[in-house]
Amino acid sequence: MPANDLELLSRAARDAGEIAKSFFRSNPRVWDKTDNAGPVTEADLEIDRMLKATLQSARPDHGWLSEETDDDPSRLVHDDVFIVDPIDGTRAFIEGSSHWSHSLAISKNGKVTHAAVYLPVNDLMFTAEIGKGAQLNGNDISVSHRNEVEGACILSAKPNFETACWPGGFPNIKRNFRSSLAYRLCLVAEGSFDGMLTLRGTWEWDVAAGALITTEAGGVVSDQRGQLPVFNSATAKLDGMVATTPQIHAPLISGLTGT
Repeated sequence: MPANDLELLSRAARDAGEIAKSFFRSNPRVWDKTDNAGPVTEADLEIDRMLKATLQSARPDHGWLSEETDDDPSRLVHDDVFIVDPIDGTRAFIEGSSHWSHSLAISKNGKVTHAAVYLPVNDLMFTAEIGKGAQLNGNDISVSHRNEVEGACILSAKPNFETACWPGGFPNIKRNFRSSLAYRLCLVAEGSFDGMLTLRGTWEWDVAAGALITTEAGGVVSDQRGQLPVFNSATAKLDGMVATTPQIHAPLISGLTGT
């Protein structure tokens, strides 16, 4: 049993990758969730069962929040909680794209302390521990040096770039896209893009791990109103997410809020 929380998450993420690869591009069974919540595959469910058994066996005093487990309100009384997305980017997984990930985090009193995001097809392991920086495959990473919002490369879905979303004025930014929110955050953390944003209600399991990885890489992470995210909430949702280099965060929030 790993004594270190980061090692525990990293090992579990790699084990999740082995399960996922056994289903990948092999026509896994797929179901549509209720309330238009998107698809789920047999791989998602098998990984969720493995992660819950593995992680809670190692840390039985931790609560559990996962996309593929029915929510148990008892997690709210725990100081420490696992926040997990068995496969972030399930649509990409179904389509045979490589841009999906396993997102694993530990939150303590609302703040993420340990995180691992793993892309098994590309063997990319992003990790972070609070106060100790962020790494990709064991090597330190940092956000880009972008100082100006004009011309910044931002990862986001197309609807977020509609002018109606920007009462403070739409900046001259360039849009790119990846399916997994966790991976988008990690791409910002490693400096490949200058930021990411999502303006819809955002499930905590999609962004908990990536948010810590980005902040530990020197970025700034908030909701779309500029407020710091608090995890393990009763709704398990955030008011969107904006994660960028320090210099362009305030101009983007100003554009989104009109202040």
